[in-house]
This record gives sequence, C-alpha cells and structure tokens, in this order.
Amino acid sequence: MLSVNNKPLVSVIIPCYNHAHYLQQAIESVLEQSYPHHEIVVVDDGSSDNTGEVARQFPQVKYVKQSNGGLSAARNTGIRHSTGDFLVFLDADDWLMPNALETGLKWFSLHPECAFVSGSFRFVDSDRVPLGEPVINHATGDHYARLLKSNFIGMHATVMYKREILESLNGFDVALKACEDYDLYFRITREHPVFCHTDIVADYRQHGNNMSSNAGLMLKKALAVHQKQSAYVQNHPEYQKAYREGQKFLKDLYIGQHLQKIRADLKSNQKRSRLFRNLLNTVEMAPDLFITKVLRKIPYLLYKRYKTPPVGAIRFGNLRRLTPVSTCFGYDRGGPVDRYYIENFLARNRGAVKGRVLEIGENTYTLQYGGRQVTQSEILHVNDSNPAATYVGDLTDAPNVPSDTFDCVIITQTLHLIYDVKAALRTCYRILKPGGVLLATVPGISNVDYEEWGSIWLWAFTKRSAQLLLEETFPDGQLQITSDGNVLVASAFLYGLGVGELTKNELETNDPHYQVIISIRAQKKG
Repeated sequence: MLSVNNKPLVSVIIPCYNHAHYLQQAIESVLEQSYPHHEIVVVDDGSSDNTGEVARQFPQVKYVKQSNGGLSAARNTGIRHSTGDFLVFLDADDWLMPNALETGLKWFSLHPECAFVSGSFRFVDSDRVPLGEPVINHATGDHYARLLKSNFIGMHATVMYKREILESLNGFDVALKACEDYDLYFRITREHPVFCHTDIVADYRQHGNNMSSNAGLMLKKALAVHQKQSAYVQNHPEYQKAYREGQKFLKDLYIGQHLQKIRADLKSNQKRSRLFRNLLNTVEMAPDLFITKVLRKIPYLLYKRYKTPPVGAIRFGNLRRLTPVSTCFGYDRGGPVDRYYIENFLARNRGAVKGRVLEIGENTYTLQYGGRQVTQSEILHVNDSNPAATYVGDLTDAPNVPSDTFDCVIITQTLHLIYDVKAALRTCYRILKPGGVLLATVPGISNVDYEEWGSIWLWAFTKRSAQLLLEETFPDGQLQITSDGNVLVASAFLYGLGVGELTKNELETNDPHYQVIISIRAQKKG
C-alpha cells in the first residue's frame, strides 16, 4: 500500500464492459476530486467497443484489459492492479461527486474501526438530470440485520472499503453474475463494524440498459444471495425475523418493477404474446405475489366504472375477518402505514433538526434527518434501560433537563402514552431555546397495542384537540398542525397491512374525516 505525504492513497476501480460512451465522464469525475491522492484503474472486461481508446486518453489512468469474466472478476482484477489503502468501485456509467473521496476518508477518520463507510446518492438520467429526491443512507444499529431486511446501501459507488478487509475476504465472489456487492456486504457486516453517513457522494445513472432494470434476473440473484444467509440466522430470533422481512421485500420490489413493465406494455399496445410471456414470467418469479398483485386487480377493473358499487357488489375477500391481518402494526408486512406520514413530516421539516437536538427514547430520527446540521444529539429516556440516554426522567416533570437549551425537540408517537399531556408539552416549551422547534406526531385512528403499551396507552387525538393543546402550551409560538389519512389508509392500518401494500396516490390522498396521524410543528417565540 502507498501513501502520499503521509496521506492515504485511494484507488478508484472502474470496470467497463461496452460502456465507452460513458467512461470518459466517470474518469473525469475522479480527476475532479477535491482529494488529490488517488489512482484510477480501468478494467476493460472484454469490451468490443472503444473502451481502451477512451481510457488511454488519460495518462493518469492505469488501463488493464482481460477476457470477459463478469463484474466480480473485473473488480478483483482491479484490486490486484491497485495500490491504495482504500478502495472505491465506480461503474463506468456512473459519477462521483467532487468531494466523494474526501468525504469517505473524513468518516473513516471518525470511525477507524470500520471495514467500510457508505453514503447517499442521486438517481439521474442519461444527461445527469436528477430523478426525484436523493436516496439518503441512514442505516444505524446492527447493519447485518438491516441488510437482511433490504440492501439499504443501494449504490456500490457510495462505499469506500479498507483494502485489507477485501483482501482478507478474497474480494468478490466470481460465481455471482449479479448482486455480488450485496453478497460482500453480508460477508463483511457479519464480522466487522461499518458506518453509514448521509452525505451525497455519487450519481446513479438510469439509462434502460442497467443490469438492475432486469427485474427477473435481479430477483433471482438477490434471493440467491439472501438465501445464503439462512445458515447464519439460525438460533437468532431477531435475524430470523429480519430474514423473513427481507425475502418478502425483495419479492415485492422486483415483482413491482416487473408489473410496471406489464402496465407499460398495455399502454403501448404491445403484442399479446409479449404480454402473455411477461405474465408467465411473473408467475415463475413469485406465484404468491402474482395472485395478490395481478389477479386481485380483476374485480377492480370490473367495478372501476362505478364511483359507488351497488349494494351487494362489495367483496370483502381477505378482509372479512374478525382479527387483523397483522397484530404488530404491519412491521411483518413491510413496515407500518403510519410511519410513512411520520417520516414524510420529519423530512419536510429536516431544516429544523439542527444545533442541539433532544429526542425521546432514541436519536434515530435526529441522525436521519439532521445529519451534519446537528452539533449535539441528546436523548431523554423515561428510565435507565437505555445506556445511550443523556437524561433519565419523566417528560411531565424533568427538572434535570435544562431550560432554554435545545434548538429542536423530537417526540414521535409518545404523547398518547402520557396522562398529563399538558405538563409534557410545558416541559418541551421550557427546554426549547427561543426560536426552537418542537416536532411531534400523535396517533388519531389506531388500534391499541395491549401487549407492550396497553397499561399506558391513554389517548387518541384529532387535529383540533392538538391545536387546542398547543395553543395553550405555546401561547406565543408559531403552530403548524396537519393530519394525514383517508378511509382506505385508516382501514389498512387497523388491519395491520404494510405500507408497501398501498400506492403512493392512496397514501397521499388526504381526507380530514379519517385522521390517522396528526403532525405538530410548534416554534417557541424568539
């Protein structure tokens, strides 16, 4: 391994297979890095285009050509021909942000024990125009368990590895023709700590020829990699639960993508043979989801011409039952419906999550939405069961928490467990700095969790009751109180369905008659 002026050398390895038309931009994104101590290794994996000609235009590039062996083999070749202490793998059609290497090394300096650090990215089109909001990587806790649920990293170029770790694992598995990065993440996180930050470090170009756009291939390969973990989750209930959630997540994700293609074919009047072939592929990929995601839509197509189905035409199907589908708020079906609104509310108000922030119970949302804006993250927990808690005490009477101190206080789904809600809100007002912001959510329409919280689950709220409470406890402040939900969302939430079982349009259609979540932003007068 080499270093320059006692600064580590970073090797950026760019495998390329017939992507010469993108390669120049990928190389230039490395040459424009704010951190100058790097090398570029381009591995031509048997391309038939002018990949070699493009790479040789840059004297700074180490160009290596091999017979076509696939992405894993190309990356391993890049490792052998590189000399850096740290490694980044950039696909030839993607792009690094100018501060990507500097950012990765910064986080390694703060977390030197980690095997890799990973960040966030943007989806862009062929011209690098952003497609939607950035994908923010905010995974905390047991990263192996998080990977069992889903590949939260999302884009390989956001990862910076320690070279010694990859060499100890013999690099990528050449037997895998896809999802080899997912496999490597599993192998690393089973044995080593890692760290995920929220800085955006790369652009992920979407152009129609991405391997990830082949839903059938990706489902098959991702499930194969995921199923290899079954041997490691035995005798570990938490991992077994995460594993089951991950199996369902992968099927939902790629079947959903496949069905989008079928819908597009319908709109473009594709031949029946192609539609039939795609439907058969859906059955082969996941027959259980074919039934739930395709066949269940037939009644909808028959009734869609009616705004209100005639009496007797309603078919309850699986919902004609006296017990919920899930008794744990849909955590076992892709995540609770109400979390969609809670996290969207916090995302809309991420600008307020800054400076010194206090969160109740844990600081997950502080780190997720505050990121580098937060200078000091603190936790108030009702008892001493959380060793990370900064303060221990009851929110209704917490004299140990200093007054006029916090720029932001985050309380999600907690106030309904407190009998003296007004006292808790008065504490929030007291501890906020002038100009500080309270971000809180409370349940409206919800079942009651008697297993864990039954003895202290005391209240349900409406937008109006929240308004009156906050006007009394923040008399001189600025208040923004909203509600989210509709009859379908409320019903799905009560049945315990998962958020992924509803469409975005269904989730975002708001009917104030059915208030599932009430969100509160209260700013103390400055």
